[in-house]
Amino acid sequence: MDPKENKQRRIILAETAMLTLQKQRTKQQRQRLAAGPLWNNPFDLVFTNEFGRALNHQTVYKHLKRLLRSCGMGDYTFHSLRHSFATISLENGDDIKTVQTNLGHSTASFTLKTYAHVSDQMQRSSAARMEELISSLGAVN
Repeated sequence: MDPKENKQRRIILAETAMLTLQKQRTKQQRQRLAAGPLWNNPFDLVFTNEFGRALNHQTVYKHLKRLLRSCGMGDYTFHSLRHSFATISLENGDDIKTVQTNLGHSTASFTLKTYAHVSDQMQRSSAARMEELISSLGAVN
């Protein structure tokens, strides 16, 4: 599959995500050998069935729901996880340009308008930074 707008992009993943993808590659190589001539992965998908074919979207969604329940998380969709990723990234200090790039958006304003929601944590962090600034100025007696 071609990327949106025929543009490729490079993202740098967390070490844990890279290790997970490397394990998946190893698993898929074993499946490819076992399937022999039945292997069929023309789009070079990362996650496939044992014959290289695309996974059924309902099956993937069902597994996502089960995984989220096992983690004590709410009723998320893949798209709502994108929203959460953007917000959590910003809460943890990522600048908007980095989040924009990671999500593949053309402008930071689109990323902010669409995905970044001001959370209580972001407001608490802002207040703590302001308190630190005020204290450093010796403005409070």
